[in-house]
Amino acid sequence: MATLVNAKEHSLKLAYDRYVRYLFIASAFLMTVIILSIIIFVGQQGLLTFKDVEPGEFFLSTKWDPTENHYGALSFIAGSLYVTLLAVLFGAPLGLAGAIFMAKIAPPWLREIMRPATDLYVAIPSVVYGFVGLTVLVPFIRVQFGVNTGFGLLAAAVILAIMILPTIISISEDAIRAVPRALEEGSLALGATRWQTITGVILPAALPGILTSVILAMARAVGETMAVQMVIGNTPQLAKSLFMPTSTLTSEIVVEMGNTPFGTAWGNSLFLMALVLLLLSLAMILVIRRVAAKGAV
Repeated sequence: MATLVNAKEHSLKLAYDRYVRYLFIASAFLMTVIILSIIIFVGQQGLLTFKDVEPGEFFLSTKWDPTENHYGALSFIAGSLYVTLLAVLFGAPLGLAGAIFMAKIAPPWLREIMRPATDLYVAIPSVVYGFVGLTVLVPFIRVQFGVNTGFGLLAAAVILAIMILPTIISISEDAIRAVPRALEEGSLALGATRWQTITGVILPAALPGILTSVILAMARAVGETMAVQMVIGNTPQLAKSLFMPTSTLTSEIVVEMGNTPFGTAWGNSLFLMALVLLLLSLAMILVIRRVAAKGAV
């Protein structure tokens, strides 16, 4: 009797495992279909732009004036790249320093406070960052640097650098703490100092995880909309300095999409900008993953 019960329970467990496996496969397939559908829709709608606009004008011209049928998006593409790179340049060293402190230097009681605080940091809405930047950072830049408005690349990059810190800190700390303890102990036993061990042993071993945090931070920075839109100035011009108002792909899309007729050259150009943004994000991820793979070797 007991054998029959055990056999029945075993059969139920096998059936449960099989159905859960089918559920996971169906979920993965559904997500793939949804993502591909979005890409195809945005791509088809965006490529219709080239019926009215030359590719050279769209990608190489900085003149954006839909009322005059000028659809040059170079300033928006450059603005997205500039803001993302500057944000990573400002935020990555600070985030990595915070991760090293939390993983290897901070006492346990302080780490127990800082880690939840860092996780909660992610939950702050982007519009809050943008409002703080608008009311505090922009006037500070205007006064301290003697510029006309304070809007521009610098304000947007600083806000984005603050926003990506939790991502870099959390993932980098996990990567550092995942390094085998034996490597650290072996380095110290050979006479290396604590800092030499961190820089020469721990960080190289944790490099793939650290680069992953940078990838995710770049993905957030390049796709951020509200915070950037509130402090960058939203001016369709190519930025020639950190204090010059400009615009990004995301900020221009959110500013103009609501007032743009669907199916027109203007509307299609915004969809093409969304496609460029998608491809830009994908290119960043592929490039940095290649660098991470080489670093791991």
